Amino acid sequence: MDFDFQPYIIGETLVVRPLSEDDFDGLYQAASDPLVWAGHPAKDRHLKEVFIPYFDTLHEAGATVVVLEKSTGKIIGCSRYYVAPTPGQEISIGYTFLGRAYWGGTVNAELKSLMMGHVFKFRPDVWFHIDPTNIRSQKATAKLGAVNMGEEELDLGNGAARWMCFRLLKSDWEVREDT
Repeated sequence: MDFDFQPYIIGETLVVRPLSEDDFDGLYQAASDPLVWAGHPAKDRHLKEVFIPYFDTLHEAGATVVVLEKSTGKIIGCSRYYVAPTPGQEISIGYTFLGRAYWGGTVNAELKSLMMGHVFKFRPDVWFHIDPTNIRSQKATAKLGAVNMGEEELDLGNGAARWMCFRLLKSDWEVREDT
């Protein structure tokens, strides 16, 4: 597949770059707040002993990017590109988390815009898979203009589970960006 899963992207206020082993401390700092994981199925991921294997999984995936505040270089979260285990082998964005100080503003929108812009250079759509209990992520994804295409049983690396499948077409994103 002709797709760069670990791009280096510079935005207005963010830098998105490949995750490295040296990023553990900075990323754990962003993840160590229990409220970051309150609406997530892995509610104890703020604990270091739980975060370590998660970080190792992200690093081994080879498709994870860290998100840095451009003005300070501080790591504020991460996200990941992956190929969905579906017949169309769609490019997906997920495993995203941001430090709580970066919620509710423009950071998530800029991050997703940078990441989707990268996907849309290669593909006409992008997918998001969200746990049915993660209401905050569902709302944030819907705000981007993505449409819930239903639920599927998928194995995204931790065993089969039910996921809500949201799809965003490049054409819909471009119309939204122009308004």
